[in-house]
Amino acid sequence: MIDYAKVPSPAYVLDETRLRRNLELIQHVQQESGASVILALKGFSMWRVFPMVKQYLAGATASSLHEARLIFEEMGVPAHTYSPAYLPDEFEEIMGYSSHITFNSIAQYARYREQLQQAKQSISPGLRVNPEFSVVETDLYNPSAPGSRLGEMVENLGGKLPAGIEGLHIHTLCESSAEDLENLIKSVEQRFGAFFPQLQWINFGGGHLMTRQGYDVERLIKVLQAFRARHPQLEVILEPGSAIAWETGELVTTVLDVINSRGIKTAILDVSFTAHMPDTLEMPYRPKVLGATDPVEGKPTYRLGGSSCLAGDFMTEYSFEQELKPGDRLVLWDMIHYTMVKTTTFNGVKHPDICIWHEDDTLEVVKKYEYED
Repeated sequence: MIDYAKVPSPAYVLDETRLRRNLELIQHVQQESGASVILALKGFSMWRVFPMVKQYLAGATASSLHEARLIFEEMGVPAHTYSPAYLPDEFEEIMGYSSHITFNSIAQYARYREQLQQAKQSISPGLRVNPEFSVVETDLYNPSAPGSRLGEMVENLGGKLPAGIEGLHIHTLCESSAEDLENLIKSVEQRFGAFFPQLQWINFGGGHLMTRQGYDVERLIKVLQAFRARHPQLEVILEPGSAIAWETGELVTTVLDVINSRGIKTAILDVSFTAHMPDTLEMPYRPKVLGATDPVEGKPTYRLGGSSCLAGDFMTEYSFEQELKPGDRLVLWDMIHYTMVKTTTFNGVKHPDICIWHEDDTLEVVKKYEYED
């Protein structure tokens, strides 16, 4: 268990024990279902632990040249690479780091097909398609929202896939359930099943939150087993972003000041929601704070204010058992996935350190950010 008093502030701290627990569960899903689960760097790119991740997962997926290179150099495997559009002057280098390259459109594939055929190594080309199915309520995170730019619609294919395409990529879920995947598969089979005989693989993307408490892991396994039984020639790939690092680490912060504005108290922290936790404002979602609750009448209650100058850099009120004062430590729960990857140095605010709490109960400070960064 992490001793938060030993962690510098501000800092993200990953619990190695909890990460391994997640990886073991995912490995179980792979072994029982026959599907391959790969790490999506857009959700978790802490390359310091890639050697551990490699012990359990089948690889990793990139959305850019730099992510593909990071996978190749730090995990030691070629990437499954997808981008909404590739930069012409980067594509040659991307091929050198990739085993699979998925194209967002038929036009993109046509543009780079000749380069693929001339590549020094074998690269499996895929096409992203839109099955017009989604259970995601927030449009910012909904790949199948009306007018989505992500993937080809079935009518755009004209009844056939471009020659050479070996796989289909579908990504419409976000922190979703096994039942959601089952319904997604039905939609994909209905719209694109006629193309399956000419394919080698199908990638059902991310959003499979199999490490969340209450997720029906056995149903997930059975859904994947059933799909593979119907289509035994297809390799099945999943690339969850949240599931790998779900509830594996926290953001440790310190109260710098308390502001009272006509009865509304705000505890100013040494972190920023807009710079260090942008999803809390974009999605939005309200992070859990250890030892705090939703507002309770009669208890000390505060907004949590970030350290940037943005007026909206705050979270609405939490209640605490004791009055907050400068120097108090707060711990924001589950801040490793889809948080560290999105941080910025907006306003020049101090960037949190990155730490690991190892399985032998020792703390390692992996990275401290200074002016040069």
